[in-house]
Amino acid sequence: MNAPLALGIVAAIVIGTVVFALFSVRRFTMSPQEYIVGGRGFGAVFLWVLLAGEIYTSFTFLGAAGWTYSYGAPAFYIMAYGTCGYIFYYFLFPWIWRMGKEHGLLTQPDLFHVRYGSRTLTTLVAIVGVLALIPYITLQLSALQIFLTVSGGGAIDPVLGAVVAFLLIIAFVFVTGLRGTAWASIVKDALVIGALLFVGLAIPLQFFGSPATLFDQVLRAHPDHLTLGGLTDSKGALWYVSTVLLTGLGFFAGPQSTNAIFSAKDANVLRRNAMFLPLYQVVMLLIFFAGFSALLIVPGLQGPAADQSFLAVLTRYYPAWVLGFVTGTGALCALVPSTALLLSSASVVAKNIAGDIFGIGLDEEGRLRTTRIMVVALGLLALVFWLAYRTQLVNLLLLTYNGISQFVPAFFFGCYWKRVTTPAIIAGILVGIAIAVTLAAEKIAPFGLNPGFIGLAANTLVVVVVSALAPAGSREALPASDS
Repeated sequence: MNAPLALGIVAAIVIGTVVFALFSVRRFTMSPQEYIVGGRGFGAVFLWVLLAGEIYTSFTFLGAAGWTYSYGAPAFYIMAYGTCGYIFYYFLFPWIWRMGKEHGLLTQPDLFHVRYGSRTLTTLVAIVGVLALIPYITLQLSALQIFLTVSGGGAIDPVLGAVVAFLLIIAFVFVTGLRGTAWASIVKDALVIGALLFVGLAIPLQFFGSPATLFDQVLRAHPDHLTLGGLTDSKGALWYVSTVLLTGLGFFAGPQSTNAIFSAKDANVLRRNAMFLPLYQVVMLLIFFAGFSALLIVPGLQGPAADQSFLAVLTRYYPAWVLGFVTGTGALCALVPSTALLLSSASVVAKNIAGDIFGIGLDEEGRLRTTRIMVVALGLLALVFWLAYRTQLVNLLLLTYNGISQFVPAFFFGCYWKRVTTPAIIAGILVGIAIAVTLAAEKIAPFGLNPGFIGLAANTLVVVVVSALAPAGSREALPASDS
């Protein structure tokens, strides 16, 4: 393999995207509203690429293929949960946007503060949200290391390369804010579609003649690979259903999604995006073809090595320019979403912790400065976490969803149930997180259910019961949906 050529293409893709985005935002004057929520002026197309840029990350390339390779049918939850998430949030997006527009909100904790009027809840949501996103940023760094390892062929230290690339992205976020992420997402999404079309169609066609023949051979070589286990088995039917519900409900529950919703110019933009973003799920199907192809072409990969299964096929059977194009696109899938994750986390810390609690950076200039400082600080924290804790990519993704999904009752009850009480929401989040984290840490899955889903179910039950038992006089008629 011609490693210098592959690495050169990766570098050209990453640097070219950064330069393009920097050039595109040069005429905008930065303020907290412009920097954090893009001036609240994004139209349907711009918001589509921004949301797709945040949602379809390096996990699209590596984690999905890795689980297809290792587990087969359980990986199909990835096809289901996104579509469910768009259905759930079609009804919730307009309320979130309206609250943000009417009250000039910048962050997710701001939304909860306006709805529930509790500084305790706001602080809890801020801390949990930021801590839950650190593993998600770590996922992107783990993927970036894989892409550099494969494209470099030992010519560079992939850890050092990932650190350098991520430092570049920290600097990029420091300068451009959310609008820079949106412009970078345009390049990233165009390349992703091209790369997935190649790996999902070219590999099966070259080695098996057609996707149908591919699946016939998978069934012959691995008869159980395309079926779920028993109802209560590990990664069986109950695990599948509970994981789809958990991740579908939590699909847009993270702080970065709230920032994107606030950036829309009107509520109809959000409704249209909820209808058309599922088209991206069709493209996701191609990565399953690549994972199943790799299972037959390069069998025997175990653990984290399975995450790079189809990259092993490219390395062995395709020219360096193909590998460079695919791994360069994958690197963008790691770096571009990281910009949104870093920005949303930094804005939460700057606004809801440094500003609201400690009185730091309360004016426009101070808030912008504090947010940028937090971008650097949290980026460095993510690097440290990445060096200390690495695991298979899907496991990191599920760890994030176990945390942010506990906000779901606060969103939906806040929108549709005026009688919900603030103490009930706080108690529900604490109970849900305690159960989800404990079960996940001990690797306990009662009846095969996803631990995060059990935590979410307990969270919801606590909210309903505590709210129902609260004295009528303690329930304030706080703003909820009027739609």
